[in-house]
Amino acid sequence: MEKEISDSTKAVSGQRGPASHERRIQIIQSASEHFRKNGYKKTSVADLAKAIGVSSAYVYRFFESKQAIGEAICGMATGKIITAMHEVANSDMSASNRLRKLYTTMLDKGLEIFFNERKVHEIAIASVEGQWSTAIKYHEAKYEVITKIVQDGRASGEFERKTPLDEVVIAIVETLYPFSHPILLQQSEPDILHQRAVAVSNLVLRSLAP
Repeated sequence: MEKEISDSTKAVSGQRGPASHERRIQIIQSASEHFRKNGYKKTSVADLAKAIGVSSAYVYRFFESKQAIGEAICGMATGKIITAMHEVANSDMSASNRLRKLYTTMLDKGLEIFFNERKVHEIAIASVEGQWSTAIKYHEAKYEVITKIVQDGRASGEFERKTPLDEVVIAIVETLYPFSHPILLQQSEPDILHQRAVAVSNLVLRSLAP
């Protein structure tokens, strides 16, 4: 657990001091508990400091704000999705099957993390609304993964090559929002979302055919 926390929070903005410091890990763990019980918005830095027996000033030695703590937790969650996305993009499947798999993978991981781990959902929404670095990194990862899959599909002859690559990638990213956005994921039943993800991915693949 400690290694997962320290590795996942190194590049998140608003953090101070060594990434693997025992107190930093303790603050994140305490914050996770408080956010789950009381919600992100209702928890203050003072609440977290009191829970672990230190002053607020001491917490600020590791995080410049409550948002920075939220980003650390959100970064661990979205990091799991990003890892799963790259695993799909780098798999041995055809580009068509990788793209199809990407839709269901992002949906499954999003439902698992944003809703089974309920403490993350409110933080994820705050991340999107506030354009935190974690949300930006997540968005950039989608572009990177989709670009690779489309390029591989063009190289193998599975996808057409006439449409500008940037235009294709932007369009695919847009079709992924209902299956990857923390706000949109809560608006439909999982079974319905799965049916829609399959239907949309099939339509996108038909549009990419040479």
